[in-house]
Amino acid sequence: MTPLASVPVRVFAPWAAAVVVVLTAPQGHAQVAAPAPPEARFPVELLEFGPPSQTPLFAGRGDGGWEHEIRERGWIVREGGRWRMWYTGVAPRTDPAGPRGRCRLGHATSPDGLNWTRTPGRPLVADSWIEDVCLMRPAGGAYQAFVEGEGDIAARWTSADGLDWHSQGALDIRLVDGRPIPDGPRGTPAVWLEGGVWHLFYERQDLGIWLATSRDLLVWTNVADEPVIACGPEPYDARAVALDQIVRYQGRYYALYHASALGGQGRWCTCIATSDDLRQWTKWRGNPLLPVDDEVPGESSAMLVFDGTRHRLYTTHPAVRVRFAIHPTRVGVETGGRGELAPAW
Repeated sequence: MTPLASVPVRVFAPWAAAVVVVLTAPQGHAQVAAPAPPEARFPVELLEFGPPSQTPLFAGRGDGGWEHEIRERGWIVREGGRWRMWYTGVAPRTDPAGPRGRCRLGHATSPDGLNWTRTPGRPLVADSWIEDVCLMRPAGGAYQAFVEGEGDIAARWTSADGLDWHSQGALDIRLVDGRPIPDGPRGTPAVWLEGGVWHLFYERQDLGIWLATSRDLLVWTNVADEPVIACGPEPYDARAVALDQIVRYQGRYYALYHASALGGQGRWCTCIATSDDLRQWTKWRGNPLLPVDDEVPGESSAMLVFDGTRHRLYTTHPAVRVRFAIHPTRVGVETGGRGELAPAW
């Protein structure tokens, strides 16, 4: 009988960071590691967090002005020695039974990501509806903000400094065959840049998450005309899904998304999924990552930020709160793109 050689393969176990399983192959033959089981694709550094901050780090003023409330997805980054946040300020409702007030873009800074100071003055853009901001800055280029405009229509804005913004119009999204997608909402845009290709994730009435790509930021074409992340089949995300952030960690992509169950209007949980190609996604079987908080049932719009020691998980709706990862790590998640962001990020 041919002698056997041992090949270690790491797999996930809930009671330990990893368990080593030994596979065998005849000596002299190619040794191929078995594919990692689904649970091994979700490292504990992205799953296990301490409790949320007891009081919000940042909230609406409650003064009847343009940032009476803050809501929807805010965007937090570290730039050198300071932290920056772009957020949605919301005016009060003119009619208690009517639609919410106008959404505008605000900005704040912090020395530590915990104590925030508003940029004084009016909103950064006074005359346009902006919410659910996703922000990037390719190396040597301008800031690119992908936002939800009025009517839940995704749009793009650009800025040299992150403060003075210029509209580039609504995103032109096409079906696989090149025809425009049907009319209606196309919101909560989240973007990843890689190899000169921009990847846009967007939702339509929270009924699924679609993916379109572009090389020129002008025309976006669906990779498929069906969602890449669909609602269900588990109850926690059976009613609605919307993508918050794409990151890369240890060679894999991860999507943070918020979701609700059937009959769970206004009650949001935060979930995580993974992919090796940005197209085929596997949901973590332990979802939701953050179950519905009965004290703050609307808590949502999460994002990961690496602080140099561990990941922080921020939620920005209906106020900014933070959780710290239990497990430290030397290298944090990549955000926005692979080697294509400004070095300050």
